Amino acid sequence: MVAAAVALSLLIAASPPVFAEQGLPRFGNPVLRRAKPDLGNRQVVRFLTSADWPPFQFLGPDDTPIGFNVDVARALCGKLKLSCTLQARAWSDLVPALEEGRADAVIAGLRPSAALAREADFTSPYFQIPARFAVRKGSTLSDAIPETLAAHSVAAAAGSAHAAYLRAFFPKSTLRTYPDEAAAFAALKTGKVDALFGDGVALGRWLAGTASAGCCRFLGGPYLESHFFGDGMVIAVRKGDDKLRAALDYALSELEGQGTLSELYLRWFPLPLFDHPRGGPAH
Repeated sequence: MVAAAVALSLLIAASPPVFAEQGLPRFGNPVLRRAKPDLGNRQVVRFLTSADWPPFQFLGPDDTPIGFNVDVARALCGKLKLSCTLQARAWSDLVPALEEGRADAVIAGLRPSAALAREADFTSPYFQIPARFAVRKGSTLSDAIPETLAAHSVAAAAGSAHAAYLRAFFPKSTLRTYPDEAAAFAALKTGKVDALFGDGVALGRWLAGTASAGCCRFLGGPYLESHFFGDGMVIAVRKGDDKLRAALDYALSELEGQGTLSELYLRWFPLPLFDHPRGGPAH
């Protein structure tokens, strides 16, 4: 399973973007102009990441970290004209390494939370995983909204935020929960349910991979409610390292405004996660 996931990510990375017209939404404030910070004598930033979450970060054939977050880190260092090192560590060692001075920043899909704020400072979000619906390719469903999915069965992983969201906002749909995402995907593929609601990245990789056998497609646009699906991904720095945090926020804003984050996103994700096939805004 892991080998297959890595192989798919390497194929995506080596191929030109298929959905070049698609990009990331703006996660930062487009009106806010950040001043370039003075980093003083700092010349090197030591980044840490994990090694087991493709396509965000994983080990390539030579055991070097690769992936979306790795490329974001490199782009940040280029924008700030700093030398950077990047090492993969166990997830449990990432924040402790910051606290103990063994690293300067962590880019590994961390989410802002009260618990993280007690241990580290962090940047503004630079990416958010949307929730998405999927249906089989022969489905006549036209959109993924409560009205069109009323009286239809929808799969979700048990105990997930996606199941909770369906209970709250799709009460007329029949929610069918499964032990995990893989079981929910299989239920959609075999026709046991009419639709599926889940993590857009995992769902997109499944749709583009061999396990789905081309059975299914996204339906509707992305769902990004922070109450259910989080406030996005951030980069953590040591508590009190305000200069580095401000510098990373500045560089993220610049990369977003210049379209670099969108270019990196297009390189690593097999399907456009933020498209709006009916032309409407994100929910």
